[in-house]
Amino acid sequence: MPLNLPILLTWLRVALIPLVVGVLYLPDSLLTPFEKNLASTMVFIVAAATDWLDGFLARRWNQTSAFGAFLDPVADKLMVAGALLVLVQLDRVNAAIAFVIIGREITISALREWMAQIGASKSVAVSSLGKIKTAAQMIAIPMLLFYGDLFDFIDTILWGRVLLLVAAVLTVWSMFYYLKRAWPLIKETQGHLED
Repeated sequence: MPLNLPILLTWLRVALIPLVVGVLYLPDSLLTPFEKNLASTMVFIVAAATDWLDGFLARRWNQTSAFGAFLDPVADKLMVAGALLVLVQLDRVNAAIAFVIIGREITISALREWMAQIGASKSVAVSSLGKIKTAAQMIAIPMLLFYGDLFDFIDTILWGRVLLLVAAVLTVWSMFYYLKRAWPLIKETQGHLED
């Protein structure tokens, strides 16, 4: 396993996931509910920033690796799933929306792994639709972790829910987009199995 700054940043993101969740369960005697929400939001934002930074540095310094390519999306999915699960438990996100987003991530991850095994990973490379979905959910989640008025005029509850709903719709749309692109290879592989 290579060890460089981009991979260390990815490991930092993995390490921050329990902190995003755990700070919300601290006793009120340690932090007020507002302070817990703020702390969780800030940790999530730092973790999300490492996602951009590790990729940027890996490309800039030519430190990309197979292990980094594996670990980066795993860290992203763990971060999103952990945050969504705690938001469901806190009744800030509908469980069906969380299920759609997490279920899509599992499905597409499995599809990408299978496509890589048959040498067709470019068929399910990240699309602009997937990037827009990711942007919507990465803005929505910290808004729902904060869960209040920001600067006394941004209702993070309303905007977080709207953006997460947009992310859920784009999640389904992008999942069908990837499955449609992979479908000819799925049919071809199925045909070989039947021969």
